[in-house]
Amino acid sequence: MRMRIYTLNLKLFWPLVTCILTILLLLHQLIFRGSEDQGTDCSDQGPGAISLFKYILAFILCYFFIKYCSTQPGSAKRGFQKEIHSKSGVSKRDLLDDHYEKHVRLSPHVLGHSKAHVAKLVSELVRVGRTNIPPESSLAFRGDFMQVGSSYEEHKVGLPDCFDILVPLRAPQGLKLEASICTDKHGGPPLCTLNTPRKAEWTRHHKGFTDIFMHLHNAQSTYRMSPDSVQRWFYTATQRSLATVRYPFEQRCSLSLALNEEKQLLLRLMPHSDYVCCHISMGVRLIPAWPLGDGAFLVASQRAQQGEDLWTVYFPRQEQRLLGWLKGRLPSSSCHLKCLQLLKEVRNLGGETLDQQAKAEWRGVLSSYALKTAWLRLLLHTSPEAWEECSLVDRLDDLLRSLRESLQSRVLCHLLLGGDNGLLPDSVTLPKIVKETVPSNLWAEISDDTLDMVSARLVYSWNHLPRLIRLGRPQRTRLGRGVHCKYIDAE
Repeated sequence: MRMRIYTLNLKLFWPLVTCILTILLLLHQLIFRGSEDQGTDCSDQGPGAISLFKYILAFILCYFFIKYCSTQPGSAKRGFQKEIHSKSGVSKRDLLDDHYEKHVRLSPHVLGHSKAHVAKLVSELVRVGRTNIPPESSLAFRGDFMQVGSSYEEHKVGLPDCFDILVPLRAPQGLKLEASICTDKHGGPPLCTLNTPRKAEWTRHHKGFTDIFMHLHNAQSTYRMSPDSVQRWFYTATQRSLATVRYPFEQRCSLSLALNEEKQLLLRLMPHSDYVCCHISMGVRLIPAWPLGDGAFLVASQRAQQGEDLWTVYFPRQEQRLLGWLKGRLPSSSCHLKCLQLLKEVRNLGGETLDQQAKAEWRGVLSSYALKTAWLRLLLHTSPEAWEECSLVDRLDDLLRSLRESLQSRVLCHLLLGGDNGLLPDSVTLPKIVKETVPSNLWAEISDDTLDMVSARLVYSWNHLPRLIRLGRPQRTRLGRGVHCKYIDAE
């Protein structure tokens, strides 16, 4: 049984004491006057003692009244200042800055070292897997790779322990594949199929490749490239390449390959003492990709049902060009990256107390790509001067407000496929196949109840951010600083 603890309410205590003393003084005055009128012996006490008592009582009354006045206006002032601070962003800014430095901001030194080691290993893998002569019965690495995701776009939160790498593939010589948009799939980036031309002769002459990597689509008498078959080949090919380059790298770290829950290939690096100075275990998602043209790629879709040979369009080059163009327009002291990082942190803190199902729905709606899309849209609709460092809280307010409006309207259009071509600079070019696609709503397949839950929870998380920060990360220190590194102090 819990005991209730009562605390003294000073707002009621001091007025109550003042009233009681006032009543006592008035009663004493009435009694004294009544005694004088009735000619009692009270006057024998002498006027000096009575006057002294009255003065003492009046002094005590004035003391408590002054005590109340000195306490109440001060608290009112502090409350008013707190209200002003919360509106102007001063107190919340201090809170955000402190939490950002302790729990959100990544060490540039640790992140830079981690990216360098990942790039060195991956470059060796794709070099070994590359073939100078195009294969005729199998696939091959093209020989390059693309670094994608938040770790390379400078808005990663959490430990710098996860990296995404697109590995372009090379088709056999003579094989022609045509990408076509699936019009019966709505929501998210467009889904495509990789088809051979009708009545293609190549598939008849290379039966072994066709049986392994392709499925016959009877409706159109064409063959479709199977993402599952490509993924299985990619896993085996990466294992062979890793066996070739393993020895020099295992002197510094242990390496392992596995498939994660999304059936993506995960290369795990467990560093030894001198490999990464801060001893961070890293995971590298190696994603096989088909070049689509103009810097776009096709990767295996996670939304495909059993037996569907569907691919998702990725735009890494376009997004990198857009970010570079925005960086050139924004002030040198811009807070745009910090704003996106803090938005992700609000998302992470707001989902920590949810149950498993609600947390999955929460993360599914507020995915990193959805937050990044809303952030980019706000950047394109706002003047560059508005992103000065001093306007961090205002811009974060705007970002959360626009995100909530999108949740209430059930629409968050894909930036590159949302019908807003006028927003993009001329340097961002799109492949012909996706230029004329219908606008793509990232939340088209999510129920209204889930979007309402996320909208309400997002408002709650922002309004109760101090409490969530206090409860969410009580024992964490600066990220990437768990092990001492002599270079960190110089950052």
